[in-house]
Amino acid sequence: MALHTNQDVGVAASATGTGDGQVGRESLLVVRDLRVRFVQRRRQVYAVNGISYELAAGKSLAIIGESGSGKTVSCRAVMGLLPPTARVTGSVRLGGDELVGLSEKELCRYRGTGVSMVFQDPSRSLNPTMRIGRQVAEAVRAHLPVSRDEARDRAVDLLERVRVPAAARRYLDYPHQLSGGMRQRVMIAIALACDPKLLIADEATTSLDVTTQAQIMELLIELQEQSNMALVLVSHDLGLAASYVDEVIVMYGGRAVEQALTRELFANVKMPYTRALLQAIPRLDRPSHLLLPVVEGRPPDLSRLPAGCAFAPRCDRADERCRTSTPELVAPGGDGHRFACWHPCDEPIGATV
Repeated sequence: MALHTNQDVGVAASATGTGDGQVGRESLLVVRDLRVRFVQRRRQVYAVNGISYELAAGKSLAIIGESGSGKTVSCRAVMGLLPPTARVTGSVRLGGDELVGLSEKELCRYRGTGVSMVFQDPSRSLNPTMRIGRQVAEAVRAHLPVSRDEARDRAVDLLERVRVPAAARRYLDYPHQLSGGMRQRVMIAIALACDPKLLIADEATTSLDVTTQAQIMELLIELQEQSNMALVLVSHDLGLAASYVDEVIVMYGGRAVEQALTRELFANVKMPYTRALLQAIPRLDRPSHLLLPVVEGRPPDLSRLPAGCAFAPRCDRADERCRTSTPELVAPGGDGHRFACWHPCDEPIGATV
């Protein structure tokens, strides 16, 4: 899959420039040292451990990692969609306004118009007893002072915008009457109901076939460009990130372990974990009878993170230093490509996956 991002124009105030503590004027979203822990009866789960990045309007970022890496929790923390057991520290600024520490009522002012989310499984997110049009219209009326007729017209317009065919007729359909791809388009329409400045797509294509995945991603990118939204894509699929976003953060054990502009990261992977994920992507030039490489071992228990690098128990480059000392996320080359590894990969792997 060849790269075709628009990152040649640069990512304003990107994550590669967060080390000096300066907030770029063009940054819509600024996340600083975000940490999330879940307090349970006899243990604490450290789900996110100090992630920082910036994202400008009209730009896109992918947060990549295995299940349990902390990527979804970090994005739900941005929206304040975590359970009462969560303890969130650090800073999340949207359009200059601090979101961490706000009450539920105060956060509601930002949801929908400031930030919105497309969730992973539309079959679980949509109400099976309500017509899809009514669900879209309900999202409109929840945030905008419009009449029922105006909300209906807006809902039909949104369904047309996300390319639901015969939108006025489909308005009356129930979720079970739509395919998985069409249900996901309805979820996108709901997320776009109030023209948010920031859209978070949480594994929005995971349950879809490859062709429909591409259609949904191309739709998201087109909608982003039309409205100059910032887009955060949460996924385990590095190939998807390679094709559609400007910048990538790879997470492991609740931390960012590699962070760079997309073209730079895929042309010069440094973190062994990132390389392992990349090698697990199916390739046309790989013999069909060979099994895909897998990352041996299991992700760390976030309630008992090991000393040193969390990836060390699964890494073939690890030594005693890796097991006792935690590497910081730094850009030693001065090119903005940041990684947290004592023994980074040196050999380039090319700019395609």
